[in-house]
Amino acid sequence: MDKKSKKPLKTILTIVISLAFAGFFLWFALKGLDFKVIQKSLAKANYWWVLFAACFGIAAYWFRAIRWNLMLEPMGHPISNSNALWSISFGYLMNLTIPRSGEIARATALYGVEKVPADKSIGTIILERVVDLACMFIVLGLTLIFKFDTIISFWKYIEKEFFKKVENLIFYFYMFIIFLTVFLIIFIVFRKKLKNNHIYKKVIGVILGILEGLKTIFKLKQKGKFILYTIGIWVSYYFAAYLVCFALPETSDFTFDDGFLILVVGTFGMIIPASGGIGAFNLAMKYGFMALFISMGRSGELGGEIGLTYSFISLPLQIVIMLVMGLISIPMLAKARNRLTENTAPES
Repeated sequence: MDKKSKKPLKTILTIVISLAFAGFFLWFALKGLDFKVIQKSLAKANYWWVLFAACFGIAAYWFRAIRWNLMLEPMGHPISNSNALWSISFGYLMNLTIPRSGEIARATALYGVEKVPADKSIGTIILERVVDLACMFIVLGLTLIFKFDTIISFWKYIEKEFFKKVENLIFYFYMFIIFLTVFLIIFIVFRKKLKNNHIYKKVIGVILGILEGLKTIFKLKQKGKFILYTIGIWVSYYFAAYLVCFALPETSDFTFDDGFLILVVGTFGMIIPASGGIGAFNLAMKYGFMALFISMGRSGELGGEIGLTYSFISLPLQIVIMLVMGLISIPMLAKARNRLTENTAPES
């Protein structure tokens, strides 16, 4: 089989696996669900709050576009914020079709309108991921500080429901240690052979790329603005997630620190390579809201149902934003490419 025939097969396989992930997690999330509860909650929802949350979702796109320009400028490639915005939007649109394909699509789109070499822009995208991961850990730290009791309450619930005896938990811990030890032994014994392995080289290449991306942050000319826009992105993410709570009567009394837990849980749900986060995000919200309800002395089962209701509002909101911004980006990028062609065309 030649390389050209392998690419469509790989793409189809990626989509099938992504859909399988989405289907499995969605089935697991909806198992034993009383849909009448969700229907009632959705009927009572105040969708003006959802519209308000959407404004912050779109703001995150704009902050990310400006921040991207700040990263490319020291490399000798200053770009227009509008082209950055539409390239990012196009990348997110591609992620809805093939998970994790958005990075390449975004870099390719930017090359078409700004002629920034794809390898350089991909390097900045890797840096973005590293910075976002660091921000994620900061939010996770805030969650552990403000919602530690919630996490402990939910863990006790999990322990009671799934681990009838503490010995079972210790058993799983020992199994994990044994698995990790065996993995390390295999790695040490076969490390020379692994060096010639394609997958190993790819993993090492990604790690080296991340390390290289980390170095470029020290070359930034406007570090203050970079930090400011990064804060803007994550503040927008926070309010896009938290404000949806006010749309539902059952969660309208959620506090500011509850938003940290919702943001963290939702981010973990979106990391899983399921199409558009479908299924994984729903399941994450189900357990996240169960934890919040249990810590408040309320029914964990009701919390799970409300969490799913929240996910049926929040996730479609994110997908709609991706679709709208992505579809708008196609003619906008085409217009920018035509303009670039006209400006670079030799005079007759």
